[in-house]
Amino acid sequence: MSALHTAAVSFAHHGRLIIDGIDCTVEAGSLTALVGPNGAGKSTLLHLIASVEQPRSGTIAFDGTDTRELRRRDRARYSALVEQQAETDLDLVAFDVVLLGRTPHIPLLGGPGERDTEIARAALERVDATDFAGRRFHELSGGERQRILLARALAQEPSLLLADEPTNHLDIRAQLHTLSLLRTLADGGIAVLAALHDLTLAARYADQVIVVDRGRVVASGPPADTLTPALIEQVYGVRADVLVHPADGTPLIALSPLGHEPRPNEPVPSPASVGSAR
Repeated sequence: MSALHTAAVSFAHHGRLIIDGIDCTVEAGSLTALVGPNGAGKSTLLHLIASVEQPRSGTIAFDGTDTRELRRRDRARYSALVEQQAETDLDLVAFDVVLLGRTPHIPLLGGPGERDTEIARAALERVDATDFAGRRFHELSGGERQRILLARALAQEPSLLLADEPTNHLDIRAQLHTLSLLRTLADGGIAVLAALHDLTLAARYADQVIVVDRGRVVASGPPADTLTPALIEQVYGVRADVLVHPADGTPLIALSPLGHEPRPNEPVPSPASVGSAR
């Protein structure tokens, strides 16, 4: 059974239709990349799945259970959302922000126990953020905050992890570490749905890609079958040359403006037919 299934989900804001009848499925043990241009509806869809917003129509189900039938604490035990903007008004040290992820598992009149503390520490280690666990959250850089919020989500021990631009603010090394971690989490049985801008990273780490444009799903499937030059041109309005990544054979997507012509003596990249290897 799929960990997440949405059917005909629609959402409007101030009379403008933002999500228009989206169907999507994310299996347990898989990493799905949600891609599309700015304004396509990626963040809104994640917010609908996380019940931050409510759909105008359609259904969203976790393991076959409609999310509207779940209490807020039960949803928080099942799913976790890492927001794109790493902001909070709480004046807490980073470790305590991570410990907030244990809230759904702590009795209403109780406090965190030793096991909760151990889980929070392990989450910090997994995102490589132990060194700044004792610093005030609001004093951290954007990238450091992003890693702390991912650790908080991991501390929830979710079956479904939703990540809205999890590589936002991160340097290259941290981006690769974060995507590798999401890949590891998926391999461990968690269903991961991550909105990403970098198509090459999506192709390298994801099992499935869902492409959205103007609030609709326009394509979905394995990265090599979905992120084609024609599809990328249609959705993004740019030229794409799909090559083979020399490190692991996954799709390597080179982008350029439409109408770009190679300079004299510039080698012309030939589109490659690649497999869906990770």
